[in-house]
Amino acid sequence: MKKILKESIDTSNFKKLRRMYLFALLTIAVTVLLSQLLIQHNLTSQLSDSRLINFSGRQRMLSQKLTKEILILNFITNPEQKKVQIDRINEIISFWKFNHYALENGNDSLGFPKIKSPTIKTLFANINPNFNQIITATTLFLKNNTNTNNPKENQKLIAIVLANESIFLSKMNQIVSQYDQEALEKVTLQSKTEYAILAFTLLVLLLEFFFIFKPTDKKIETLITKLLYSEKKALKLAYDTEIISEIKENSVKELKSLNYAMENTLLYSRIAPNGSIIHIGEKFSKLLNYNSFISVKTFAQALTPIEKEQVIIDTIIAEKQRSGWQGELNITSRNGQSLWLDLSMVPVTIKKDESELLIICFDITERKNAKQEVERLNNENITDKINQQKIISSKIVENQENEQNRIAREIHDGIGQMLTGLKFSLESINLDDKEKASQKIEYLKKLSLDIIKGVRTATFNLMPPELSDHGINSALAKLTLELSKLTGKNILFYNKTNFDKRLDSLTEINIYRLTQEAINNAIKYAESTHIIVQLSHSSNLLSIIIDDNGKGFDMIAAEKKRNSESGMGLLFMKERMEYINGRVFINSIIDEGTRITFNIPI
Repeated sequence: MKKILKESIDTSNFKKLRRMYLFALLTIAVTVLLSQLLIQHNLTSQLSDSRLINFSGRQRMLSQKLTKEILILNFITNPEQKKVQIDRINEIISFWKFNHYALENGNDSLGFPKIKSPTIKTLFANINPNFNQIITATTLFLKNNTNTNNPKENQKLIAIVLANESIFLSKMNQIVSQYDQEALEKVTLQSKTEYAILAFTLLVLLLEFFFIFKPTDKKIETLITKLLYSEKKALKLAYDTEIISEIKENSVKELKSLNYAMENTLLYSRIAPNGSIIHIGEKFSKLLNYNSFISVKTFAQALTPIEKEQVIIDTIIAEKQRSGWQGELNITSRNGQSLWLDLSMVPVTIKKDESELLIICFDITERKNAKQEVERLNNENITDKINQQKIISSKIVENQENEQNRIAREIHDGIGQMLTGLKFSLESINLDDKEKASQKIEYLKKLSLDIIKGVRTATFNLMPPELSDHGINSALAKLTLELSKLTGKNILFYNKTNFDKRLDSLTEINIYRLTQEAINNAIKYAESTHIIVQLSHSSNLLSIIIDDNGKGFDMIAAEKKRNSESGMGLLFMKERMEYINGRVFINSIIDEGTRITFNIPI
């Protein structure tokens, strides 16, 4: 309750500050607006004052010009020139009279005010008699010059114009001076007004500082303190909610999984427990040729028009609406097409007494058709596979026989002959002839070393001790070194990732034999001079790459010639790699070389 009351007080204080801010801003705005209006009014009036002074000064000039033109007319005797001069004087009189009446009575087109100060009115009242006498005398003078020329009369009229013209100039000077004085008073008044507005504005700003900005500063300081305190509480609350977040994490994962499943489901529908349709997805509708205008009431009727199939679907919904169901259904669509659906029915509780069933389907028609096609192809190709296995088996037996014959020849031709020679040499030693006996003993020592080397070579080819003792890394290093010495080829081995783990014996012996076969093929068939064996590994894969610079071969042609030696060699190599769950990749370019890659899971 106290917290709510405190919040209400804070809200009231902020509303009060907001009202004061609005009042202060409105006051400043009104002050600025009024000052601008007053300044613009004064500037406008000053513009009219300058124009009044200008026109008043022009009246003096026009009176002098009028007097001058009258005097000139008095001495002109040529009728044509006299007529032109009379027209000029009439024009000057007309302009002079227009300006005088505009100054005295005001004029909207010229911007002259109609309201005058009492002094100006008095001055115009004083000047009007002289103005009128000049106009009257000038009019009579022009009339005399137009009709009959009476010199005496003209002289009197000129004397009247000259006498009143000097008085008119003097009084017009007073009018100009009065206009100038009134303009100066207006400028002085405007300056005082602007200073008053400035003082008022500064006063408003000072009051805002004491009654608005200063209290607001305190409020903000208090608010920042509260925010810092709230931040500490929020950090503590965040730490406390980590445990709750961990508890909710599993629920969030489940929701994410559900959302992902829904987003990636192509065929889905929502139905009521009685089988009536709540909603069918757009793609499911297209598959079933169903739309909302079809008079279908149940999900079974939407799936198939066949009554027997509808009964099966209704039975599944009735029996499994609480526990859910998953299985495959074979239905007939509206266009008579046979469809296979992998259907999952999941019960979903909306409210306490309200539930629905979520139907998620996958169209497995193509998979079913493909499975049947695969079975048909398997039945057709089973004979070829059996024949192929027979060829592979015979090839394995043949290779074993060739290997046994090769070992037998090595033992008979090499080790056997050397042992026979050893036997005869031992029998022919004559101990009495020490010098010859010593020479034969030296020869027997050399022969014994050759026999030991031959035995080691034969046993190395059968099962290298490096493989069983130290593993595939040491065995391949030893293999490349020995073959390089025996063949004179440049055969190099690199362990790029320092692999030193042991594999099971079956995997190691197959890797060894396949590498040995690849190197022998590169030497025997590709006529290679440089062979590089690279071993590398990752967390779950061992890779062996054999590169040679041989003459290469046409891979497509070799694949087609399954019964040839090269074709069977590639097939045998792939079969042996599959035996240890590995894969072999062969890339060969004619006249450039061959790369063979073995990938074995570890």
